[in-house]
Amino acid sequence: MQQLWFKDWFNSPYYHQLYKNRDDREAANFIDKLINYLNPNPGSSMLDVACGKGRHSIQLANNDFDVTGIDLSEDSINEALLSQSDTLHFYKHDMRLPFWINHFDYVFNFFTSFGYFNTQLEHDNAIQTIAQAIKKNGILVMDYLNVKHSEDCLVPQSEKEIDGIKFIITKWHDKTHFYKKITIEDMILKEPIIYTEKVAKFSLNDYTEMFTRKGLQIQEVFGDYNFGNYDLKKSPRMVMVAKKINTF
Repeated sequence: MQQLWFKDWFNSPYYHQLYKNRDDREAANFIDKLINYLNPNPGSSMLDVACGKGRHSIQLANNDFDVTGIDLSEDSINEALLSQSDTLHFYKHDMRLPFWINHFDYVFNFFTSFGYFNTQLEHDNAIQTIAQAIKKNGILVMDYLNVKHSEDCLVPQSEKEIDGIKFIITKWHDKTHFYKKITIEDMILKEPIIYTEKVAKFSLNDYTEMFTRKGLQIQEVFGDYNFGNYDLKKSPRMVMVAKKINTF
């Protein structure tokens, strides 16, 4: 397994090929529901952490908010920059490192864009970056997988063929992590390329503790993108809404 799998994999053209058909309509519907729930003031400042190519950031900016997106993937940011405007900004940045301090009314982290790092310290540093970026009494929304549901619904192996490229996907988990091995077979390759995703099994209690250490307090938890009630066993997602109550 690669030491920094997310840095290499998220910059790979094969990553963008595999995930190019992600549902933009689902993203737009989720953002609409999120805005309806949060009811932000017009022009509110928002940070999209691990924004990828900016599909959520763009939807937010289209609703008249001032949005900044950050991501470690240079390729993703370069594509996101094509949509940049006076109210939509993108930067290549590692979430483990400080960004703007006490600047944003809202910070978002969508689509399980967390839990990738090798150590708890690195995860804590990322939470600190997020917490420091929020104004006091500002809001964080973090969207993460729900561990129990993901364990129960895991599909061990599947295959996809996209534009003549075969992706063989193998999934498994252990006590602390979920793993996804992607084997790529392409006629232009001398041999298959393998990438392995690794995501921590963080529970709601884990997040409560990590947030509390950085001055964030969970206010509400939803179980899906329709803002249904959270159920430990049945909910596919864990959409956490936290408030910044302390500054350090």
